[in-house]
Amino acid sequence: MGDGAAGARYNTKVTTTLRPTAPERRDPDGRRSRSYDICVNSRPVGRIDLTTDTRFGPAFGRIARLAVGERDRHRGRGTVALLAAEEVLRGWGCGQVLATVPADAATALGLMGALGYTERARGMAKPLGATPGLPAGSAARPMDEEFHRSWRSRARAAYAQDWADRGVPRDLAEDRVARDDASAQPRGLASPGCVFRVLAHDGVDVGTLWVVLRDGWAFVYDVEVADAHRRRGHGRSLMHLAEIEGRAGGARTMGLNVFAGNAAALRLYESLGYEPTEIDLYKPLL
Repeated sequence: MGDGAAGARYNTKVTTTLRPTAPERRDPDGRRSRSYDICVNSRPVGRIDLTTDTRFGPAFGRIARLAVGERDRHRGRGTVALLAAEEVLRGWGCGQVLATVPADAATALGLMGALGYTERARGMAKPLGATPGLPAGSAARPMDEEFHRSWRSRARAAYAQDWADRGVPRDLAEDRVARDDASAQPRGLASPGCVFRVLAHDGVDVGTLWVVLRDGWAFVYDVEVADAHRRRGHGRSLMHLAEIEGRAGGARTMGLNVFAGNAAALRLYESLGYEPTEIDLYKPLL
C-alpha cells in the first residue's frame, strides 16, 4: 500500500488553468477587459489581467498584469497563463498582443522572449544634475508659429511611419499619432508645459526639440537632427538643451522613449546616463 500511495502521488497530474474573477467588462468606447486567477488544480497561484489596447483599438490585446505567487514561480505557471491568455485574445479578434515590463524584471523579460515577444520600444530616464552648456557656435531659439506648423506636420508623419514600420497598420498608426499629438499639445505652440526649440549652429538650423514639463518630470517627446547635419554632435547638443530646459522648468528627472532598432539614439542616451525603466513588447497572434 505504501508503494502504491507513493506512485499515485507521483503520477498526479498538475493542470494550470485560467479562471475568470468576474464577468467580462465592455466599455462604451468598445474596450474589453477581464481578469483571471491563474489556478493549479483549482488552487489560485496568481492573476492575469487582459484588455484591448486603448490607443490602437480592439485588434490589439494587452497583458495589463501578470503575477504569480512566490512559491509557484519558476514552475511554468506564467508560461501556461500567457499562452492561455493569448487564446482568449484571439477569441476577442485581436491580431497582436502588447505588454509593458519593468526593465529590471529579468525573469519576465526572459519568459516573454522565449514565447516570441519582441521589443518595440523602451522607456529611459535619468536624474537631472548639472548639465553642460551648448558648444561654441550653437544657439537655441523658441519656435515661432510658422515654423511650428511646418515642424508639427513633419513630426507627426515621421512618428506615424515609426509605428507603421513596427507592424501597426498605417490607418491605426496615423489615428494614434493624431490623438496623442492633440492630447500632448492641445493649444499648439501655446500648450501648457510644452517647450519647443530650434537649434542652430553657426547660424544654420540643424535640429528641433519638443520637451513636456509635468510635476517634477521633463519628457523628451521629439528630438530630431536634420538629415544634412547628422553625425556632427548636434544630437548630443539637443539632449543637453533638453536637460537645460528641464532644469529651468523645475524638473528633477528627464524621461524619453526610444524605438527598438534605433541603435544610434540608444547609444547616445546611454552615453548621457539614461537607463532603461520599462520595455514595450509585442507579438503577432497568428
